[in-house]
Amino acid sequence: MFGDLFNIKEKIEKAKQEVLETKSRLDKVFIDKESPCGAISVRVTANKQIQEIEIKNAFDNNDELASILKQTLNEALKEAGEIQEIELKNAFTKHMPSIPGLDNLF
Repeated sequence: MFGDLFNIKEKIEKAKQEVLETKSRLDKVFIDKESPCGAISVRVTANKQIQEIEIKNAFDNNDELASILKQTLNEALKEAGEIQEIELKNAFTKHMPSIPGLDNLF
């Protein structure tokens, strides 16, 4: 009856392409985190891929090393996830019509 009222099919395809381009770009966005004690630093992409781990101090206890590494990685990946969520939502909704409630789906 109404056909493609908002030209939605074309807009969805544009949004998909924008999301793919954004994902590719997020591979080049880096988050660097250092442990509170400064013993470990990590670099992850906004797509949550670990790029580098640098251990600056020797550890006598592997459990301590693992704990600090886990904490530092979790902080970096949390920040990466927040960036990724915002960027992908923006990429998708950029081409979509302004329909009330649509932005709550993402």
